[in-house]
Amino acid sequence: MNRVQASDGEYARVSQDGNIRNILFQTGQFDCAQEMLGGSYNPQNIYNMNPTEVHYNIADWAIAGNKLNEIGTCLWYMNPFRPSCPGIFPYNGSGSLHTRLGDHCFYRPTEQYKNT
Repeated sequence: MNRVQASDGEYARVSQDGNIRNILFQTGQFDCAQEMLGGSYNPQNIYNMNPTEVHYNIADWAIAGNKLNEIGTCLWYMNPFRPSCPGIFPYNGSGSLHTRLGDHCFYRPTEQYKNT
């Protein structure tokens, strides 16, 4: 939802005033929204999932504007598959490390993000 609500930069243009579908299906953003990855079928795409009530509740909670305080205004996350997080992500310098929760590193936009 942070990307949907971004007021500037790439995600503001992609969302076209808050269109969540545009954000979810932007090429290269969310692997689960892609049927093909690296030229091969992605069996873990959203069309093969069987969401339960708890998944719908989480989605409704987020769409209603709720956020995890630890995440704040972060626009990116990644699993580095190592003990430490890179200080910058994406690697074009548009995000800086904010926090790590479990295996995932979360990144806030830098001033450079406005130029994306």
